[in-house]
Amino acid sequence: MSEFNPSNPDHIYFLCSLALKAGKNAMVYFHQDIEVETKDNNSPVTIADREGEEIIIQGIESQFSKIQIIGEESSENGLPDTIDDKFFLLDPLDGTKEFINKRTDFTVNIGFIDKTAPVCGIVYAPALSRLFFSLDGRAYETDISPDDKIIYDEDALHSKLSNAKEIRVRPTPDDGLVVVASRSHLSPETEAFLKELTVKEIVSAGSSLKFCLLATGEADIYPRHGRTMEWDTAAAHALLCAAGGVVHDIDGSILGYGKRKRGLDNPYFIAST
Repeated sequence: MSEFNPSNPDHIYFLCSLALKAGKNAMVYFHQDIEVETKDNNSPVTIADREGEEIIIQGIESQFSKIQIIGEESSENGLPDTIDDKFFLLDPLDGTKEFINKRTDFTVNIGFIDKTAPVCGIVYAPALSRLFFSLDGRAYETDISPDDKIIYDEDALHSKLSNAKEIRVRPTPDDGLVVVASRSHLSPETEAFLKELTVKEIVSAGSSLKFCLLATGEADIYPRHGRTMEWDTAAAHALLCAAGGVVHDIDGSILGYGKRKRGLDNPYFIAST
């Protein structure tokens, strides 16, 4: 392999295998007391973050060596001077705070960007045994435990992934929206936004899992009036779009990727069905 094709099942299943391996590695540390470092931007990082990114990068480079890779941890040393039209965007452990506090809603994320658009994404929540992926414009979910030997059995893994359940966003419910938000206190901007909606329930969740809950029809809208980075959202954004959802900034523009001048910082956005 050298040219990545987001419509090729073998290519997507290979990326799934990398996410599964990184997730399995994370679970080794999840059950331990590990050292937590603080990065320059005051966000936490652990050995699970760094080793997970190394697993994914080494895997991608072994098969798609010509494609640029941008990962959260490697970007700590600075972003590349130029960003290609096509590139992989990684967050090896999204929800590090959840991970540190032994909560289960953290994820491994592998996204692929083509001309600012997230065209495919893999999201694995190892503590929940939930794997989400997009393939050829459709979204899927299957259950794979990080302890399952299938992770290292290519044929068996491909067979399971080929039988994954297709997922779709649900129609807007008549009795009110299920809103998904971060565990931290809702910002004043988010509270003001929600006052304009008919809200049935607010569900707390960490990491990119919030997008996935929209993609599976478990929730309806995810407003984010707070800072995120492109690697936080790319994979799950692609998944949600494949499931029939949309992500736009608060001005109504579609959220794009490769914003070098912003340092890959996202504007506030709304993910919805």
